This record gives sequence, structure tokens and C-alpha cells, in this order.
Amino acid sequence: MKRVYLASPFFNDKEIECLEQVEKILAEKGLKVFSPFRNPIDESVEVGSRQWSIETFMDDIKHIKWAEIVVGIYHGNYSDSGTAWELGYAYATDKPVILVHVGTNSNLMVHEGSHANITLEELKDYDFDQLASSFYPGEML
Repeated sequence: MKRVYLASPFFNDKEIECLEQVEKILAEKGLKVFSPFRNPIDESVEVGSRQWSIETFMDDIKHIKWAEIVVGIYHGNYSDSGTAWELGYAYATDKPVILVHVGTNSNLMVHEGSHANITLEELKDYDFDQLASSFYPGEML
């Protein structure tokens, strides 16, 4: 069972809807997924506090290191800075990044740093054992 870190923004209904679709697909594939959305820091820690910030940061790093693969949900050139950082860190630590494009364009730093650039529909058939690479064919900035 491959270990996957799921990098994604989850700050509005559209982002959460995409996240839930990807989570469902990954679960159907039998992958062991860590999602920061599903694994928040202890609720006794005040959100927005320095302690919360440090604990969240360290927990995400720990789980990116734990993962064999990072799957990122990318909403196009609009990008959550935390998700973009996670993707860059994954690339820098030699983790294959599978980027699921749900937007209409892309920033070259994000798609060029990804092992595979696929759509949500393509994710359904993506083989996580083969890890085929693919380039981003769309509009880029």
C-alpha cells in the first residue's frame, strides 16, 4: 500500500468538493493517504496561535517525509501558497508529485516540478504503481 500526502487548499466549498473527490478516488485505489484537512492539529491548540502554526508546519513536513508520493490538487495559477510550498518541498525531497489540474491554467514552476500533470478524470485511471510521467499541455503563465 503506497503512502500518499494529499496537498490541497480547503478554504471554500469548491476546494473542499475537489478534495473530497480526490480523496474518494485515492481511497478506491487502496492508497494510504494523509490529508491535512482530515488530520488537523489537536483542537486544544488555538487556531492561528504560534503553537498552532509550528505544530501544523512540523506535522505537514513529517507526513511529506513519510509519503512515497505527493498528490497535489491545483486550481490553476491561483494557488494556495501553503499548497504550493508543500509541492515545492516534495520536489526538493525527491518525491514524485502527481498534480491534479482542476483549473484552467498553470504556473510553470508548479507543473514543471511535477512528475505527472493530470486531470481529475485522468486520476481515476492513473496507475500509482507505474507512475507514468506527463507534461502540462494547457495555458501557462
